[in-house]
Amino acid sequence: MLETVDTTAQTAPSHDASVATTIRQPAAYHARSNTPVTRIDSRELLQGHRELVIEHVGLEYRLQVTRNGKLILTK
Repeated sequence: MLETVDTTAQTAPSHDASVATTIRQPAAYHARSNTPVTRIDSRELLQGHRELVIEHVGLEYRLQVTRNGKLILTK
């Protein structure tokens, strides 16, 4: 598993002004394009919840944490 090197953390805007998400600079790059991969800790996305909805290109995807602590992404 690759680790993230947090040399220049940035704060991404949030819909809720009281919540900010830290986006760390990547320690990995896409294999084909050699462009950086952004890493976000799942705990920051979930903010203590076990489920969230991600909107992507007009569709909704559900990200859930299982009883075993694994992640499932469903449409």
